[in-house]
Amino acid sequence: MDSSRTVDDLVGLLGTWSVGSGALYRRLADGLRALIDEGSLEPGERLPSERILAAALRVSRTTVVSAYDLLRSEGVFDSRQGSGTRVSLKVAPVRSDGWATNGVGQYMYRNLIQKEADLISASCMSTPALPGFTEIVRESLDDLGPLLAEGTYHPRGLPELREAIADFYRARDLPTTADQIVVTTGAHQAISLVAQLYLRKGSPVVVEDPGFAGCLDLMSDQGARFVPVPLDDQGIDINRLRRAVDEHAPHLVYTMPSYHNPTGTMMSVARRREVGELSARYGVPVLEDSAYTGIRHPREPAPLAAFAPRGAEIISVDSLSKVAWAGLRVGWLRAPAEMALRLSRRKVLADLAGPQLDQVVAVRLLADYDRLSRERSAHLSEAMDHLEALLRRDLPDWRWKRPDGGAALWIELPGIGSRAYAQVALCHGLELVPGTLMTAAPQEHHDRYFRLPVPFEAEGREEIVWRLSRAWRELDRHGPIDAPVPLMI
Repeated sequence: MDSSRTVDDLVGLLGTWSVGSGALYRRLADGLRALIDEGSLEPGERLPSERILAAALRVSRTTVVSAYDLLRSEGVFDSRQGSGTRVSLKVAPVRSDGWATNGVGQYMYRNLIQKEADLISASCMSTPALPGFTEIVRESLDDLGPLLAEGTYHPRGLPELREAIADFYRARDLPTTADQIVVTTGAHQAISLVAQLYLRKGSPVVVEDPGFAGCLDLMSDQGARFVPVPLDDQGIDINRLRRAVDEHAPHLVYTMPSYHNPTGTMMSVARRREVGELSARYGVPVLEDSAYTGIRHPREPAPLAAFAPRGAEIISVDSLSKVAWAGLRVGWLRAPAEMALRLSRRKVLADLAGPQLDQVVAVRLLADYDRLSRERSAHLSEAMDHLEALLRRDLPDWRWKRPDGGAALWIELPGIGSRAYAQVALCHGLELVPGTLMTAAPQEHHDRYFRLPVPFEAEGREEIVWRLSRAWRELDRHGPIDAPVPLMI
């Protein structure tokens, strides 16, 4: 295991190991064995001591000792005096576990791939379809005729959809032509394509701190070297951004100006203009991620690219998933025409072209986008009011700032780390994302914070807050766990 890996990394990899039935030590042994089988733990890698792992998992030392003993008896672990416990060298090496290299998104996405019964996951946000969505889909079938007869691919996206997206930007004071648009399978793929085109191993990338783990993973998998820059109440700290660009000559600046994830901060107009000017002055590309929406600010500014002077290279990303329905995987990117062409070549390599039926639906949705976004915003605003009221009632010592928009609260825990709290919450059937996973900075950053999504039904919000309060009372009784200890000693 990498010498910089800590026991907290192992705890994160174990994920929901404690959920299920049977003796706790057997569940832990099964979780460790699964990490070896999938390639996350490799032959010869050293495990933390029983005492250290027990403290991090909030279980008794006997539980960890019994799990280690079971794996030793199976020949999976070896123990030698003075060298601790290691994965046996006799364990056959396997392929990569499939997650992003050095990434942390697996902690958020694991439950999407392998759902655990009786576990409420607050790691990813849900976006159920708005009322009337089914009717829009039915109406879209009438538009399929010419495409069915044509029977070909459109790697850059259907011409009708690209023109509709160009109209979308023109209505937001950003002149755009269809040849600047590439339609993607969600915003996630758009960011992946940008990372593939712009980044190489060791590429410096300026990112906001905190940031969204899933997108950080896409860049990490390309070998990015992150330069974290903090936020203030207007968005990314412009003075530190200038310093970072001047000192590191980044290959890319990644920012979420509209409803930053996870803080919900809205970047001011003045700050957007300054970022655009910086891009033009230094020749550094800026990736503007606007896909995280939900509750909308009544005076939402135009996209960052609208404030950029001539010569600035701004790639804008957006999607319909957070407005219409999570299952509609239609996103897009807007870039200078030459870069859009290059990005479309990466798109061909990825999947040839996106599904055309989804794109036909997207054309109709964009025609009614403003109404749909207001409807989604109103629904989530009510949900946010309800969630905040529940938290103030049951957890009055917790602190948070009402976000400018988005769909989550960025909560600060008083006097305790979110990694410790997340382990206790897991024992109460609730999966959380600690703040340490939402950063490219050292792990102690944002350890007092965690992200709590809003999009649950009223009954679900009440159940979540009930489980949060039970876990908080338990942790409050027993106190915090020991400080993180390096896994390799």
